[in-house]
Amino acid sequence: MENMYIVAFNSTHNAIKSEKLLQNAELKVTTLPTPREISASCGISIKFEKDDVDVVKSILSDNNIEFKGFFVVEKLEGGKRNYYEI
Repeated sequence: MENMYIVAFNSTHNAIKSEKLLQNAELKVTTLPTPREISASCGISIKFEKDDVDVVKSILSDNNIEFKGFFVVEKLEGGKRNYYEI
């Protein structure tokens, strides 16, 4: 099963701004609800491709975007998932 890579934000404003920046950089991104296992503060995260981790971090840093963290959602058999920060 393939893992999912997401960045969680401290505010909805930062999530929306980041989505636009990442799309303008022609990265394949998708907004999705932040899993409760990661955060209860902001309800929006952005999913991105594994190969784009460094590019996403760079874009957010260059634009002074605050975020909660970068996470891998490991999909396990039986529909279970592990969450860990990268």
